[in-house]
Amino acid sequence: MNRTEFAACVDHTVLGPTTTLDAVEAVLEEAEEHGMNACIPPCYVAEAAAYAPDVTLATVVGFPHGQHSTAAKHGEAVDAWQSGADEVDMVLNVGRLKAGDDDAVAADVAEVVAAVPIPVKVIIETALLTDDEKHRACEAAAEAGADFVKTSTGFADGGATVADVELMAAYLPVKASGGIGSYEEAMAMLEAGAERIGASSGVEIVEGFPEED
Repeated sequence: MNRTEFAACVDHTVLGPTTTLDAVEAVLEEAEEHGMNACIPPCYVAEAAAYAPDVTLATVVGFPHGQHSTAAKHGEAVDAWQSGADEVDMVLNVGRLKAGDDDAVAADVAEVVAAVPIPVKVIIETALLTDDEKHRACEAAAEAGADFVKTSTGFADGGATVADVELMAAYLPVKASGGIGSYEEAMAMLEAGAERIGASSGVEIVEGFPEED
């Protein structure tokens, strides 16, 4: 993997509650300069798509707790796609999963997958789950036709771990997100089976890539 290929695996992210359009534009500029993707709040998707049309643009659905109604998630996904998003990262309903209502979890994801013709990544919030629940979450996402599973929103205690990436990679491509702040940490996730990295430290991660001869 060369630096260009590595950078294309990174979703440079800004999703905090005080995120401004200026902050989104700064992330887009950094993503474009370094060859990364960007993951931004849904309220800025239309402006972001116009500002940096060459940057692969992801946004979030049902964020950050996954407790939106299925109809709301469906609407969010459609709006994001129509506004210019290239991918959506939706949050799985952790409460329903923990209650054992796996069919409802899968149906929730399936509604979003069916709503848009763009990749859907399902955030399972690993820090809140047992290993058995992680398996069930991944099974539900796969059953629903999701394109990726993603470790974390960044809003729960804990983030991506190598063990979780290895577990999840048995089901679907993995986006490792949460607590990844260096090239070495990102590479550990990729080596464990992740195909994408989500991080607010995208610039530092890409600039950490070893100099090529």
